Amino acid sequence: MKTYEKGISLSIWTLSWPIFIEVFLQMLVGNIDQLMMSHYSPQAVAAVANANQILNIFIMLIVVMSTATTILIAQYLGARNQSKLSEVCTVSLVLNFVFSSVAAVFFITCHEWIFTWLGIPPETMGDTSLYTTIVAAGLPIQAMYYALVAVFRGHSLTRITMYVALVMNIIHVGTNYILIFGHGPIPSLGVLGVSISTWLSKVIGLLIIVYLFKTLLQLQVSTSYLRPFPWHTVKSLLHISVPSGGETLSYQLSQTTIMKMVNILGLTVINTKVYVYVIAMLCYVYTIALSNASQVIVGFLMGAKRQDEVTNRVWHSMFLAIAINVGLATFFYITSDTVLSVFTTDPEILSLAHNVLLVEIFLELGRAVNIVMVGCLQAAGDIRTPMLVGIFGMWLCAVPLSYLFGIYWGWGLVGIWIAMAADEILRGVLFIYRWYSGKWKEKRLIEV
Repeated sequence: MKTYEKGISLSIWTLSWPIFIEVFLQMLVGNIDQLMMSHYSPQAVAAVANANQILNIFIMLIVVMSTATTILIAQYLGARNQSKLSEVCTVSLVLNFVFSSVAAVFFITCHEWIFTWLGIPPETMGDTSLYTTIVAAGLPIQAMYYALVAVFRGHSLTRITMYVALVMNIIHVGTNYILIFGHGPIPSLGVLGVSISTWLSKVIGLLIIVYLFKTLLQLQVSTSYLRPFPWHTVKSLLHISVPSGGETLSYQLSQTTIMKMVNILGLTVINTKVYVYVIAMLCYVYTIALSNASQVIVGFLMGAKRQDEVTNRVWHSMFLAIAINVGLATFFYITSDTVLSVFTTDPEILSLAHNVLLVEIFLELGRAVNIVMVGCLQAAGDIRTPMLVGIFGMWLCAVPLSYLFGIYWGWGLVGIWIAMAADEILRGVLFIYRWYSGKWKEKRLIEV
């Protein structure tokens, strides 16, 4: 407890930089796939992008469920309630495993119907189906991994998960190179190779973090915590994860719907969207770390009933996120041709991407506020507001405006990006107003 209190009192930078490296490395898993596949074939890039668009819906839900674990552990530590920690950990692992197993079966059996609805190009259907089937089979492994990552983060041990992510990515890059392009007696496997590589890196990551969990944390995972069944803990986890998952699911479904519009515009626009999205993730990856670190701090302070210290922490994180997101987006806009040359030299893609990245500057302004404020509101116990605001903005702003600007008015990908920027900025304004109102102070997640 003394070690934790010392860590939680440190600066946001001390908590966030290991999370930043970890999240950045996790994002590299998907982005390295895109980069390597871009040197294999354009059809393979589109296949992996469409598959990940669907798989990321579930993965983001698992991340949200795991975030609920982080928040509860941080609050119980702040409240000095050690007896609940092992129970929260056990219940989180059980929920993640059950949910992920159901999702894996769904994706494996129904993905072709989903991709047909998306209208992906016929020439990429085979590779998209192959990638989805193999990666979906490993979803329970990812779910268990994220649950244990959440436990470490809740204890402020962010460096541990950073090191595990580093090992996973080294393995993924090495096996990618061998399996995609072939090496020695191993033939070039293309999409099959990147699928196997992704699955293998997740298995090794889970084994490592399980070992570290048993070695470093004084927690137990046991069925004894399920008898009698801890409905209160389940209710607490679901109270956070269901509304938060609803907001995340709504976002992913809205992005999937928008991807369907992008698919109408052809392979060149699809690949442009993929490459620009890679750059966009580089803009906001540190903001995700800021949000996660702020959740640990806010959760601890709320559990310790130190609400008077929370607001300054939140504003500091938000303004820092805005500076980083907008600054990086501006840099990538100015240097777009140079940066995008890593992926392609197609002049049509370079020109379109340059125009889209101009809009990305304004999109990142809103996204910076949203990422931080959603995390802080959740950690403070104000769970429903992010869900309601998110659903409102996505389905009454982002999706209809994307169709209006991008398809109906013929502005293409630039129009779609303008619609998404308008959505992010609108939601950001609403979240700032909600926090300023102070209604989050009335919320409670645990019994102190």
